Amino acid sequence: MKVAKFGGSSVANADMLEKVANIIKDDPKRKFIVVSAPGKRFEDDIKVTDLFIQLGEKYTSGQEIDEILNKITDRFLSITQDLELNGEVVQRIKDETKRLLNDTKEESNLKDSLKAMGEDSLARVLSAYLNKIGLKASYVNPRDAGIFVSDEPGEAQILDMSYEKIYQLRKREGIIVIPGFYGYTEKGVLMTFPRGGSDITGSIIAAGIDAELYENFTDVSSVYCVNPTIIDDPKEIKSLTYREMRELSYAGFSVFHDEALIPAFNQNIPVCIKNTNEPQKPGTMISAEKQHHNGPIVGIASDKGFSSIYVGKYLMNRELGFGKGLLNILVEEDISFEHAPSGIDSMSVIVRSDQLNKGKEQRVIKRIKEELQVDTISISHGLGIIMIVGEGMSSRVNVAAIATTAIAKAGVNIEMINQGSSDVSMMFGMQETDINRAVQMLYHDFIELSEF
Repeated sequence: MKVAKFGGSSVANADMLEKVANIIKDDPKRKFIVVSAPGKRFEDDIKVTDLFIQLGEKYTSGQEIDEILNKITDRFLSITQDLELNGEVVQRIKDETKRLLNDTKEESNLKDSLKAMGEDSLARVLSAYLNKIGLKASYVNPRDAGIFVSDEPGEAQILDMSYEKIYQLRKREGIIVIPGFYGYTEKGVLMTFPRGGSDITGSIIAAGIDAELYENFTDVSSVYCVNPTIIDDPKEIKSLTYREMRELSYAGFSVFHDEALIPAFNQNIPVCIKNTNEPQKPGTMISAEKQHHNGPIVGIASDKGFSSIYVGKYLMNRELGFGKGLLNILVEEDISFEHAPSGIDSMSVIVRSDQLNKGKEQRVIKRIKEELQVDTISISHGLGIIMIVGEGMSSRVNVAAIATTAIAKAGVNIEMINQGSSDVSMMFGMQETDINRAVQMLYHDFIELSEF
């Protein structure tokens, strides 16, 4: 049995849903289907999930919602009419939205319930269409599927008890269509996964039913070794390990949500990235073990929007608990950190800039000065990171030398280097305005000059 997940671009309109149906029809093993909410149909379009979020924001701020609700129902009406289905799902969206607005008391629960309606409605539409073209299919709500999650609105985590329940889905006949992105607490309250969580749902179902393969259909034919907006026509990656894909996802690759592979990884289920528009192409296979030996690295990922908190104190290395004290301050201020390179008398903590508004930044500086009695503290913004990723990197000679030489040739100053405890990645920090030049030179030296 296979699990096939179709992302927002794959279900954006009726034409795409017809392609999805043909993909399902072409392989009887594709019994479990997970779908996202309709995505963008064109560049300036709005994703359905974003429309539902706007609806919730307008409602909670006391604004009129009829216009935004009409935009949502018009999207689904267009799909159902083009597929020659009845308008039952459109009426359900109207009725369910009004019920949620009237009955949901907690704002966080209302937001989650509204965000989930795009996936839920699309799953109902796809199930109806599959039956219309002669395939036996049924919509299954995540609660009935056995997806039970923690009570964390917008950040739900799967509960271990779910997998035994999900396994029972194997007994059901026909094609099972499950909406992605959400589950239910043990008390029956709807909770969503982090954004992009339909990937997580697909991975959970694949792990739960012990699938032979988890196919993730999107709008690209494979994972590219570098961001195609930085390098024209970059080379494709034939295969990746779970660890490589997670590192790439974390550092800016948008093909996969960076938490999505964890359930599949735990069950050792291979994952294949495929293109809905070109399903015959092999795609990129992600598995536990290395299948192809590429060059020294498999990919170069980059991301922007970081800040560095630099702290200096003489004899810091002799002060027991200094690092713990610094990180505790960040925890208490609700700031998570990404990297923490350190020296004998100094320590830098890299955080996402959006976690530091002006008031919080000043509060953090004040607390570190007073509580840790530091000699120096400064916060700098506009930092970008580049991750070069490849399994077994530490055993390859000259990887760091090639990387630093390439960045120097690009005329870029490296502000930070961090080789993680694993041998999968190496991180370079620099001004975000220099990121593209550095990536271009790294691609030339690592990829174009090697037999990739």
